[in-house]
Amino acid sequence: MTAATLPKSLLDNPRLDQWIAFENDGRVRLATGKVEIGQGVVTALLQIAAEELDVAPGRMRVVSGETPTSPSEGFTSGSNSIVISGGAIRLVCAEIRALFRQHLADALACRPEEIAVEDGRFLRDGVDTGHDYWSLCHAIDLARPATASAAPKRPADYRTVGRPVARSDLPRKVAGAAFIHDMAPDNLLHARILRRPWRGARLVALDEAAVRRAAGTPIGILHDGDLVAFTAEEEIAVMRAAQAARTAAQWEGGIQAPAALNEPDWLMTHHACEHVVERGPHDVATGNRVVEGTYSRRFLTYGSIGPSCALAEFHDGALTVWTHSQGVHVLRDWLARTLRLAPARVSVFHRQGAGCYGHNSADDAAFDAAFVATRVPGRAIRVQWSREDEFAAAPLGAAMAVKLRAVLDADMRPADWTIEIFSPVHAQRPGTNGSANFIGADALPDAAPPPAEIHDVPDAMGGGATRNGEALYDLPRHRLVHHRLDDVPVRTSSLRGLGAYANVFAIESFMDELAEAAGQDPVTYRLALVSDLRARRVIEKAAAMGGWFTQPAGNYGRARGFGFARYKNRAAYMAAIAEVEVDAEVRLTRVWACVDAGLVINPDGAANQVEGGIIQAASWALKEQVRFADGQVATSTWDDYPILRFSEVPEIDLDFVAAPDEPPLGLGEVAMGPTAAAIGNAVARALGSRIRNLPLTRERIIATLLSEGTRA
Repeated sequence: MTAATLPKSLLDNPRLDQWIAFENDGRVRLATGKVEIGQGVVTALLQIAAEELDVAPGRMRVVSGETPTSPSEGFTSGSNSIVISGGAIRLVCAEIRALFRQHLADALACRPEEIAVEDGRFLRDGVDTGHDYWSLCHAIDLARPATASAAPKRPADYRTVGRPVARSDLPRKVAGAAFIHDMAPDNLLHARILRRPWRGARLVALDEAAVRRAAGTPIGILHDGDLVAFTAEEEIAVMRAAQAARTAAQWEGGIQAPAALNEPDWLMTHHACEHVVERGPHDVATGNRVVEGTYSRRFLTYGSIGPSCALAEFHDGALTVWTHSQGVHVLRDWLARTLRLAPARVSVFHRQGAGCYGHNSADDAAFDAAFVATRVPGRAIRVQWSREDEFAAAPLGAAMAVKLRAVLDADMRPADWTIEIFSPVHAQRPGTNGSANFIGADALPDAAPPPAEIHDVPDAMGGGATRNGEALYDLPRHRLVHHRLDDVPVRTSSLRGLGAYANVFAIESFMDELAEAAGQDPVTYRLALVSDLRARRVIEKAAAMGGWFTQPAGNYGRARGFGFARYKNRAAYMAAIAEVEVDAEVRLTRVWACVDAGLVINPDGAANQVEGGIIQAASWALKEQVRFADGQVATSTWDDYPILRFSEVPEIDLDFVAAPDEPPLGLGEVAMGPTAAAIGNAVARALGSRIRNLPLTRERIIATLLSEGTRA
């Protein structure tokens, strides 16, 4: 294996001892920069290491997301953890196992092939040699670069990978001890932050006396520029202070958000930077039937049930931060830069929070706690965001408008295909575009100026707004136009799937419209345009699971719809059928889904990821949207921002294609687009009219029905 083909995590962290150590208690320490955010990845990585080392999973102790001892692996994002981190761990552990076998074989004057490993013990011809990893580890120096020269196991020999293993993070969660919100050191001081109501607002007055009266007990007030923090021994005091400060503060200036910010027309007429990618013949097909459609989604928020929380302590010039950030090493570097500390004096430790689906407010909460800690040395500062903070100040998932145009040939297949994507950027994490991207730091008097130019996730890394913008169909000519909106008045960043959710919804809705124009069944129409054998397999299997060709697809009130995509066109494949009942509202009753993720490390964990994605995609498609009024986010409670309830969760039938000899494919975000598309297509069939703008709310359905009645 050449350096060019090594996983990035191994290139960045090449020493074996950065990953694995053998501890005195007969355990194996696995260090990883990837973190648990509800997706079960730590358990899956543990399985990979246990498999290649031939030890029981129960022997593994995972150190995850701790800057002093974990490899630096960037962000836990993009469905990349198993492919990149898991790929590095597989090679490292295979090499360590080979080193130990060679060392013992030399001592026993035998071939390494004669040495087997059973739960860490070494056997020769089935007889225990009296040696194990722990008795030999002092003789083998792992402070050496990995060579990737040892072949990992064949899938046929797996005993741990590919089998369900209980999640290592769940016991402490069930017992209520795992979450960062529960950390309570003896020297704790609570803090809350006053948020600016909109970007760039300047604080001109604050009635501190009113705030102190509302707190009820003594509080501290830290005021630096437009950043105000309240501190107290009791959390209820800072909660009251922050609540009172919202009405006791006077703001002016800044950039307010128009109420029409969500609308496709605003997105499509706002100033944008344009980038065009074309493939196929230069000549545009003409003279045939043209079909067009414009689709959209509104701004979304993260909707984690638990708000963000962080702790920080500044002592003797060193800063320690506990956070549920997705990228502790990147966070450390930008905290150091923003607070003017040497990176070596900052340590960041990941602790689990609520489920995370992208760049939420965890990094912002970490900055808040670190900022206050540097002003109050010697105390452990705890900052917890409120629900109002989460809605008003967390990064938003970008609204998008997607315009599609197809010129059909004589067989009613697309001869020319154009997709135009209108969207703000989908990634403004710490470090993106050379900026800290902390909302608190932006309020300081010496805040760094905004970057001169904002870039989205490059297409080579999967794209941001353009993710899944290129359809995985056989299209002779494909033209993609990316209209990147840089100066929107709200902060946008990564939300599960990035642009894939809206793009797949649009493309797959459009495919149904093309099939209707051709007078063909939509699944049959798709299959005629797909040569990728793995894609065809999941489409055909999902169709069989949902009885697509054997049962009526439905119409007027109850119907089924189809959706398909391969996430980022290089990760897992998924095809889905959604069954809905539609009156004044949509009720999603059942979903059938088939996924090809290559080698599946933990079947239970994989199923949990896809099922969770189906439920979240349904919530986005049917309910979720951020609203704006008076220049700011107007959704501040769950009443303003409804999400799917437990009683509304559909029955889910899920099947994975057995592909153990294929490389693992990222699947954490595979369900988002196909599920939304399947729901949208089912609703269109049930109504006899298509709604192209998400979410598919009661208001939109009633308007559609009234419009149809008027035309009749």
